[in-house]
Formats: sequence, structure tokens, C-alpha cells
Amino acid sequence: MTSTDILESLRAGLVVSCQAYPGEAMRDPRTMAQIAQAALVGGAAGIRVQGVDDIAAVADLPVPVIGLWKDGDGDVFITPTLEHAKAVADAGADVIAIDGTRRPRPDGLSLAQTVAGIRRHTDALIMADCGSLDDALAAEAAGADILGTTLAGYTSERPKTAGPDLELIGLLARHCTLPIIAEGRIHTPAHAAAAAATGAFAVCVGTAITHPATITSWFVAALTEEN
Repeated sequence: MTSTDILESLRAGLVVSCQAYPGEAMRDPRTMAQIAQAALVGGAAGIRVQGVDDIAAVADLPVPVIGLWKDGDGDVFITPTLEHAKAVADAGADVIAIDGTRRPRPDGLSLAQTVAGIRRHTDALIMADCGSLDDALAAEAAGADILGTTLAGYTSERPKTAGPDLELIGLLARHCTLPIIAEGRIHTPAHAAAAAATGAFAVCVGTAITHPATITSWFVAALTEEN
């Protein structure tokens, strides 16, 4: 797929994030690939997965694959270095999601240096997972292709909202020119629709679709409150 094809495939669509945490029963690339295939049946326009094995397991799907590699226990852990990004590209991702904040990276490279290094290695698009408007503006200046609100509420710059950070989505829509993928705490179809109405190019949902443990806990909590 060309860059234009990838973006057009994602336009106004739903990206489903298929991830499981280490130690969970579903933490297996084959399981994640099956969940991704099920999401496609439901109409997903793209798939987001974590880890090189998972990326390789879904690389042949007929929709754009947004790949990342979560590593380390520091503040920057979403595809934290250039070498991580290269590995994500080599695994078959159409879009490489990287930490798009202005925080120091483990390899000492700036965001702009990281983007430049990725460009030298691959033609894959680059999605900057941002936590604020200033992050997004810096990512745009650094040469990213897509802006994500993935880290809104997970850095010190913005409060953690109960649902999606619609205010941030609106700020990015007004002040940035790149496509925006709304991501983070989108737990209902109404949340997704609100994100789109606020200016998101596409919407990414993970937990509310693909994380049974969390979904189960929501129902259990509701029953506990009822009783």
C-alpha cells in the first residue's frame, strides 16, 4: 500500500487495537491475530498491535497495520528508540507508532532525529503518540505523518479525563495539519462518534473491544454497585 492508500483506508474508520498485557491468558501472537481477524469481520479499517511477533502475525491482513513495541519501565516506552522503530518496520508494519512526546528518549535521540532515522530505513508512515498540543506541534515539525492522542492524560501536561480527551482532539484539529487518530479511553460508540465529530481523522479503540478482563470488571463493578 502507498502512503496515500494507507491514509485513505483509515479515513473516518475504526482502528482496533489488539493487545494483551504480559502474563495474561491472551498474550500470544496467534490469539492477537485471531482477534484482529474478528475485528475485520466487524468492519475495522485498521489494526494496531504491539510487539514484533504480533506485527508479523497480522502483517498480511488486507488493512493497514499500525505497529509498536512497548519496552522498558521508563516514561518513554512506546517504540522508545530508533532501533525499536526499525524492528517494527521490519516486522511488517504499515505505520510505526512511536512515543511522540518531547520527553528524553532512552537512546538520546530527539524526536526529529528518530523520525529522520526511520525515514532512512523504511517507507512506512510514522504515527506520533502525543500527550498534548505542544507534543503534536513538535511531532508535526519533526516530520511525523499521523498524530495520535494516545498519551493524553499519561504525561504531566494534561489531566486524565474519564473518557477521551475531546478538548485535546479539538485543539489538534484546529492547530495542526496532520491527520489525527483519536485514541485513549474511548469506551463506547458514543465516545467514538464524539471524537470523530470533534475532528478526529480516525478513531482507535482497544480495551473496550479487545480486553476481556477489563470489560468483565466493568460489568462486575456495575453489579456490585447495584447490590
